[in-house]
Amino acid sequence: MKTQAMDKASAASDCLYPFAALLDKPGYPSTRDFQVVQTRYGAGIKSRTAFDSRIRIAKVSGYALGERQLHTLQISARIHLHDLWFSGLLSHSCNPNVFLDISELELWSILPIPRGTLLTMDYASTEDVLFQQFACQCGELNCRGWITGMKETLNADGQLFMEQWRQRKRP
Repeated sequence: MKTQAMDKASAASDCLYPFAALLDKPGYPSTRDFQVVQTRYGAGIKSRTAFDSRIRIAKVSGYALGERQLHTLQISARIHLHDLWFSGLLSHSCNPNVFLDISELELWSILPIPRGTLLTMDYASTEDVLFQQFACQCGELNCRGWITGMKETLNADGQLFMEQWRQRKRP
């Protein structure tokens, strides 16, 4: 498995997770490699280190919950990972730079990630149903406009948004 800096042991005090059991384990996100930042839409994660493409950049953790909430990621139909410290803060993009392998609880780079880049994932890659659907502001050429989970249809707000969005995109 190709990995990068995250496999090196980190100092106990720089782990983003507050779990004592993870403080001395390599691979979990550290303040040396990642920074929690405020974006227009809430908290996000920026890289403090450049990462190559197609490598594991962090292991993820959190609490298993039986319900969908803000900052949860779907592990199975009935189990959601509640992570307020790292993976639950990843921003959305229709052209993401990271992928969360939920079966292994690992975050992988899809593209090269320069230092100072906001980490983004496609929420539909892990979620059947989102905690809350929303209008996408990613600005990518392949932007879907309204973001849902992979198994849900547009809600009433999404239907109205998409009708207006399509009209704005017509020449």
